Amino acid sequence: MPAYPDKPQPGDRVAILSPAAGLPAIFPAPYELGLSRLEKEFGLVPVEYPTTRVLGASPAARAADVNAAFADPSIKAVLTSIGGEDQIKVLRHLDPDVLRANPKPFFGLSDNTNLCNYLWNLGVVSYYGGAIMTAFGRGGAMEAQTAEALRAALFTHDEYELRPAPAYSDVDRDWGDPATLASEPEPFPGGGWRWHGPSRAVTGPSWGGCLEIIDLNLRVGTHIRQPATYDGCVLFLETSEELPDATYVYRVLMTMGERGLLQRFAAAIVGRPKAWSLDNRLTPERKAAYTAAQQEAVLKAFTEYNPDIPLVFQVDIGHTDPQLVVPYGGSVTVDAPAGRITVRY
Repeated sequence: MPAYPDKPQPGDRVAILSPAAGLPAIFPAPYELGLSRLEKEFGLVPVEYPTTRVLGASPAARAADVNAAFADPSIKAVLTSIGGEDQIKVLRHLDPDVLRANPKPFFGLSDNTNLCNYLWNLGVVSYYGGAIMTAFGRGGAMEAQTAEALRAALFTHDEYELRPAPAYSDVDRDWGDPATLASEPEPFPGGGWRWHGPSRAVTGPSWGGCLEIIDLNLRVGTHIRQPATYDGCVLFLETSEELPDATYVYRVLMTMGERGLLQRFAAAIVGRPKAWSLDNRLTPERKAAYTAAQQEAVLKAFTEYNPDIPLVFQVDIGHTDPQLVVPYGGSVTVDAPAGRITVRY
């Protein structure tokens, strides 16, 4: 099981990186709001690196920032500004010896699935969630469940219970409009989690992330281990603002099944699908249909390849709000009889 890195304390310096995309360069307002909250509400000192606000920085330059942040003994955690789409090109420039010898809590999601998986392969627990521009820089105020989970993940190694959100949001707003940061996003009823499969409790190290990025890793192959490596793990998956259709979702899981991977997991947590984007503004009816079709695609794949494990759907662990935090490689318990998910940070 991967090892937990030491945690920061209030007053410590933490690195703020853009190893995926340098979006603070074009959307400084949510980024700076997130930094301010990190400092004022969490008591941490943000330290920017050379490519943090650079759009289009080379993979080598972004990797140099990652290597430098992990090598610096004064840096106690590493947080990311936002996701992106080409971080897989950064991985070849990383120094595994530096990252392995200087383990630190790393927080990121979406394209940062690449780095979380890279650290998992080095035997280091990281944290899926906590983007500066979305979780910390949310309009109006930080979402309460997000802030609670982040505080626990940043500062403790405690056991923490993820809870169904009474309300959620997945509607993007224009970061170029000052009104976006002045008000909270429109809430929708949370609807609770949906459970499928046998009624038993499973505990294991977690593995997964953004499905589209897992797909990239499956295609490249370099950073996916032999199937037996994932025996007994708890798989967690979620999809992005690209709104992949149900056919795509099924095909990625089918690929995992044909490679002998999907059969290895002892339980699976499936994130609430983001079902609206600025480029794809679905009506409420189409959102409901999209969500149902994606769930059916996941159920179809598990029915074929791994039917006898607990599955839980509609968990806010990715691109929706709240943005709960999953320890990537840390201990996760999926307790179907009790309807609970607990993690150890």
